Amino acid sequence: MGPMVYGENEGEVFLGRSITTHKNVSEVTMQKVDAEIRKIIDEQYGLAKKLILDNRDKVEAMAKALLELETIDAEQIQDIMDGRPPRPPKPAQAPQQPPQAGAPGAAEPAPVS
Repeated sequence: MGPMVYGENEGEVFLGRSITTHKNVSEVTMQKVDAEIRKIIDEQYGLAKKLILDNRDKVEAMAKALLELETIDAEQIQDIMDGRPPRPPKPAQAPQQPPQAGAPGAAEPAPVS
């Protein structure tokens, strides 16, 4: 299966001819396809809207946490989803750097022969 183009073949399109299949379909069929697509989009829009409205307190708490903290981790998100205020952020860890030459714990250079 691949991309499908419904309608008249209007000539070569950049890479289009080699990757699409052209089929002529009736106007009635196209209206049915369009109606089904519209139905799916409308249903999913309604579901997304309901989820956001039903969980508005969580959406607003997450937005507030992001404004205050700039980033939040999975544990903070779970706090918000459980109805609790997010815990404070974990302290940032400094990146590990190799020891400096001559410093305690630094590896001695290998002798050259």
